[in-house]
Amino acid sequence: MLADPATIACYCRVSSRSQKTDSQRAAISRWLRSHSIDPLDVQWFSDHESGKTTNRTGFEQLQQAVFEGRVKTVIVWKLDRLSRRQRDGINLLADWCDRGVRVISVTQQIDLSGPIGRMVASVMFGLAEIELEYRRERQAAGIQVAKQRGAYRGRAHGTTKSDPGRARQLAARGLMIGEIAQALGVSERTVLRYIRSAALATSDS
Repeated sequence: MLADPATIACYCRVSSRSQKTDSQRAAISRWLRSHSIDPLDVQWFSDHESGKTTNRTGFEQLQQAVFEGRVKTVIVWKLDRLSRRQRDGINLLADWCDRGVRVISVTQQIDLSGPIGRMVASVMFGLAEIELEYRRERQAAGIQVAKQRGAYRGRAHGTTKSDPGRARQLAARGLMIGEIAQALGVSERTVLRYIRSAALATSDS
């Protein structure tokens, strides 16, 4: 049996502002309804930040709720939404288990609580970290091959990642910062820098 809906928290995380948590929220909501729980009766927390760090606003709010005893069950789409680092993930779950908190991953069909849950989570977090490192290795290997073929020269000193003029054109058309970043393949911070530099140049002229 699940806890009182008032003590259930659902956590969603994506890695950047240009991404949305809609699909995670929908999957969790379906799971809640299948267990006769109204998604509107639970607490929702979300972040648009990397899972490599636990310094996230939504996550810290969730942690505070757990610490104060207001949350007894945490539901996530996948365990790696909580952390991409094995040590952080295991330490987090160990602390929650000691506080009597139950953790449920809806897509992995895992219900974690107590010592067994902690052991299973350590394996899952380990796999998540291996996946992250493997992705980095593949990217580095691809760059190395491109360099050997003379097809990769990196970015020249003083140049920008994309065309600032294009970013300003898209902004003038009414596109959101996240949409511009996705279209140009750069971060939202880079897009903001392009637009601000243009505004400064205009004010100085």
